[in-house]
Amino acid sequence: MKNTFSLTTAAAVIGALGTLAAPAAHAQSSVTLYGLIDAGIMYTNNVASGKSSGALWQATSGNVNGSRFGVRGSEDLGGGLHAVFVLENGFNVQNGKLGQDGRMFGRQAYVGLASDQFGSLTLGRQYDSLVDFVAPLSATAGTFGDTGFAHPFDNDNLNHSLRMNNAVKFTSNTYSGLKFGALYAFSNNTDFAVNRAYSFGASYTNGPLAIAAGYLQLNGTQGATASSPGAVDLAESTANGKGGFALGADRLRSFGGGINYTFGPATAGFVFTRSEYTGTSSFGSQRGDMSFNNYEVNGKYQLNPAWSLGLAYTFTDGHVSNTTTFGADPKWNQVDAQVVYRLSKRTDLYGEAMYQHATGHNYVAFINTAGGASTTANQVVGTVGLRARF
Repeated sequence: MKNTFSLTTAAAVIGALGTLAAPAAHAQSSVTLYGLIDAGIMYTNNVASGKSSGALWQATSGNVNGSRFGVRGSEDLGGGLHAVFVLENGFNVQNGKLGQDGRMFGRQAYVGLASDQFGSLTLGRQYDSLVDFVAPLSATAGTFGDTGFAHPFDNDNLNHSLRMNNAVKFTSNTYSGLKFGALYAFSNNTDFAVNRAYSFGASYTNGPLAIAAGYLQLNGTQGATASSPGAVDLAESTANGKGGFALGADRLRSFGGGINYTFGPATAGFVFTRSEYTGTSSFGSQRGDMSFNNYEVNGKYQLNPAWSLGLAYTFTDGHVSNTTTFGADPKWNQVDAQVVYRLSKRTDLYGEAMYQHATGHNYVAFINTAGGASTTANQVVGTVGLRARF
């Protein structure tokens, strides 16, 4: 028997499918699994280990970008409003251990609402405004040197040694190149001011020009621990092998700004940050104060679609008050170089070299992720690795 399919039947089928699809069109939703795996081999010329010291070879995870996987989702609520969420895990690809002091979703974990007209309001574990606005113009950007290119001890948190817990954050949409945001992280303590944080920042982009500024303040982190319910957990930065806010202070203020300009395949940038630690007992001081001024110049050059080069230099001018065993005015000079070869849009090979020189009585070099401090004022790190994104 000959099969026939009339125009009337086709119209009926199309109409039925349209009826079924109508609710989905009104409330579209999406869930995306994503991630990045960074593995490599690192050499450090001098690392102190107890009473001994020497060269260190390491199989590492996250030489440039921390290995992670995550889930992000969005649901259309109608009228230009969306429900959004992100759950992002950090891990060590060499041994499978969780990062961020053993958290299941230690990199990010938040839920909120996003408006097509105004921006987003999110609640949970999130990045501060210095990370959101200033870091992308620095060599600590995720698209540049990131982890290994952090300023000494990540004193300004541009390399997000710590994320903010219990945080409420607003991030605006972009208006004629201008974008701004603010964050407040609750202490969840009966003493409202202990272990809380707040931050704000803004950026402006116009063609090849990009500028940004940000501010971060942490209050009362001196006695914070891994079990603290407050805005920051100091043990987190220690567990991840970073200096960061493991210093602890009655108050930290960090602020700064940056500028980038693109010339065809080249981008040049300058970033300045200042971090002020009030009431710290680190570096041999007796409830003294510390400050760090970081001056960074950086540049990237895209040789062709496959090859890119990067170079950065940071001078850090420190000051320590009431010190007993260390000099009062330490300084660090660090030079960073990077080459990346793209095998595809998702996979690349990279090589990095970092050199740091410290000056000041009893101060030594310590490059982020080097595996430990040097026994001298100098330290050299070389690394090669592979990154795969999905």
